[in-house]
Amino acid sequence: MRKILIASFLIFSFACGQRENPKVEPIDYLKLHYDAIVADTHNDVLLRAMEGEDITVETKNGHSDLVRLKKGGVDVQVFAVWVDPVAYEKNSFKRANQMIDTLYSIAKRNQDKIAIVRNSDEIGNALREGKICAIIGVEGGHAIENSIEKLEELYRRGVRYLGLTWNNSVDWASSAFDETTNPEKLKVKGLSEFGKKVVQKMNELGMIVDVSHLGEQAFWDVIKTTKKPVIASHSSVYKLCPHYRNLKDEQIKAIAQTGGVVFVNFYAEYIDSSFGTKRKQIEEKYKAQFDSIRILYEHDQRAYREARRQLMRKISNELRPPLEVLIDHIDYIAKLVGVDHVGIGSDFDGISITPLEMDDVTFLPNITRELLKRGYSVEDIKKILGGNFLRVFKEVCG
Repeated sequence: MRKILIASFLIFSFACGQRENPKVEPIDYLKLHYDAIVADTHNDVLLRAMEGEDITVETKNGHSDLVRLKKGGVDVQVFAVWVDPVAYEKNSFKRANQMIDTLYSIAKRNQDKIAIVRNSDEIGNALREGKICAIIGVEGGHAIENSIEKLEELYRRGVRYLGLTWNNSVDWASSAFDETTNPEKLKVKGLSEFGKKVVQKMNELGMIVDVSHLGEQAFWDVIKTTKKPVIASHSSVYKLCPHYRNLKDEQIKAIAQTGGVVFVNFYAEYIDSSFGTKRKQIEEKYKAQFDSIRILYEHDQRAYREARRQLMRKISNELRPPLEVLIDHIDYIAKLVGVDHVGIGSDFDGISITPLEMDDVTFLPNITRELLKRGYSVEDIKKILGGNFLRVFKEVCG
């Protein structure tokens, strides 16, 4: 019967809890975690479902499934709709709808476990019934195929955030990858006039603008254009790990000034500044094994990639940073702009190497444990775990 008392869905009841009394017994981090509303703003598990895997039962694959989401205490999960921009270059919108169809099919077959939600009232209803709240987020503006009408159709289908780019730029917005590595190939740097219209239409519809993957110029154009809070659904801190996918301090401050939130990505390469050096050392250490795989599968690229992935999995512990490195990113944002502007955006099932003690979604309570160790109050931990997302969702999506 946990979380039954959220029926009214007043936003501050999500964000706030009782401040702990220093005279009482130490706080049980597991109880706190499972009593809190936990929201993760980016998970790519739908890609596994699209390959025919049953993600409604507990599996040993990837990072998540419906059973493990529940075990990890996840109450609100944004399911990412990511369309491969190369494989589906000519039919990105169709592919996005097929992925949305898959999620609807999963929800229909498992009505006792999960509900697709479009607004705050529906979140409240699903939480009262003990269901996982599924929110649809599209990763990459190529899915709208340069069409405001297709953006509107995705909204009608339940999409409540859109990441304006993935690594690939679109005709109307430049990605962080391209602004950093291929600036000379860009059709537009920043947002075009059409790109600004996309942001304005999203504001009008009640769809959250997601700036993860955006190039800096495009980011600042969004900030100048939006009238609603924006989010970074799965990005980390550039100051701690200087990767083009991460946000610089001024960007984090700008997101906070819109009332938005940065949701920290768990990928080792985005949180550990020593990752690149360690990876080169590992590749050299295991060079003979990598070479053997390359020679063995030189005529079968798919088999080569799978064999290489399996080898990487075996040696990944040598690359994984300690959990405290992930917590450092949460802590940095909280200290820079306040605890109201940070949350978790795991990128589970879209990343390969996670921190130690974060093997899959069932390990999420360890974040609560570490935040308590760092002196965060119950109230603030509840904000980080889910309250901050629910606040933005209510303000933008209703």
